[in-house]
Amino acid sequence: METWDIRSLPIEPHHPQVLRSDDETRAIAIQLPAGEELQEHQVHERAYLLVAEGEIEISGDGRTVRGGAGFLSHFEPAERHAVKAISDARLVLVLSPWPGVGHPSRRAEKP
Repeated sequence: METWDIRSLPIEPHHPQVLRSDDETRAIAIQLPAGEELQEHQVHERAYLLVAEGEIEISGDGRTVRGGAGFLSHFEPAERHAVKAISDARLVLVLSPWPGVGHPSRRAEKP
């Protein structure tokens, strides 16, 4: 068993911390300062984003939602979205399967 207290980890802005990464899943802790944004992007994997502290605004698919501590969002592979910190936010991002189909690290693989 592995455990983490996300709120007490020494995570610096702009330096995400990989909590766990294996052949199936990657979990990453992120510190996003108030007013900063993970600009519109997409990932190759299914993504879950959990707010551990602070408040964020997510935009994508023609809508915008806000959430605070305890808010969980899900994104399909290749779903475009942006995340903005309304206040200093501590986030946990889970990507699965890791790495997803089309991920640059898998380009050398043959089907």
